[in-house]
Amino acid sequence: MKLDTDLLLQAAAQAAGAQQYPAGTLYLVATPIGNLADITLRAIHVLARVDAVACEDTRVSGQLLRHLGLDKPLLPVHRHNEREGAARVLERLARGESVAYVSDAGTPVISDPGATVVAAAAAQGHRVVPIPGASAMAAALSVCGDEQGTAFHFTGFLPAKGAERQSALVAAADAASTQVLFEAPHRILALAQALAARVPQRRITLGRELTKQFETVATMACEDLPAWLAADSHRERGEFVLVLHAQAPSPAADGLPSDIERTLTILMRDLPLKQAVSMAAELTGAARNALYERALALRGS
Repeated sequence: MKLDTDLLLQAAAQAAGAQQYPAGTLYLVATPIGNLADITLRAIHVLARVDAVACEDTRVSGQLLRHLGLDKPLLPVHRHNEREGAARVLERLARGESVAYVSDAGTPVISDPGATVVAAAAAQGHRVVPIPGASAMAAALSVCGDEQGTAFHFTGFLPAKGAERQSALVAAADAASTQVLFEAPHRILALAQALAARVPQRRITLGRELTKQFETVATMACEDLPAWLAADSHRERGEFVLVLHAQAPSPAADGLPSDIERTLTILMRDLPLKQAVSMAAELTGAARNALYERALALRGS
């Protein structure tokens, strides 16, 4: 379906045009991770305003701009020319031009090039403005249902092979917090097998082809992931985001989680028993009866 680009650009300008867009600014613009409808009106407005677009791949970004009815000079800035590309961006910023930086998909710099450009622009005193939008990491975290997770670590792509890959995999698998990983299709089964061997009971959510036609989200124990992938050859194709759920707190001998018992113990040092129990219940959400029984046991020990 052909876009009515004039109406689209008018809608974007109406929604986002009131904000200040000073000259000589570098904009970090998030682009869709699959579904083109996920680009924001503010992103469209900025892409329409800037003097040039720095991008990871001119072919990919050129296609997106044509879809939006835009024609802008494209500056290639990728892993193999990032310093030289940054210099070209700085030249334009120094002339008072504004430049957008986009990666092939998603939010720039997250497991993609761009950090060198951002650091160089900031060092030269130019404004660097984020234009947020689609993120595979955020999308996967939002649907994983990780009830134990209170923080997460973004690992991104593990090293491709060798001791570095094994070391990074062990570090991610053994960490107690939620871990977010990206993986390529030709390595997804090997990663699943490694996690199944290392942390078989730990929960994992796999997001495949997020926002695209054949989007898949599946949550299971790590030990079940290799068989799940092998059951359908299509499941090993596409772009993958994996969320390794946070480890559940290890229970104490009497069944009270160790972190909750530690909180209770600390409170009992300075507070009367009932007050310590009441505060521990409020802080941890644990049942008052279980806390009170444990507090009596601790006081008597």
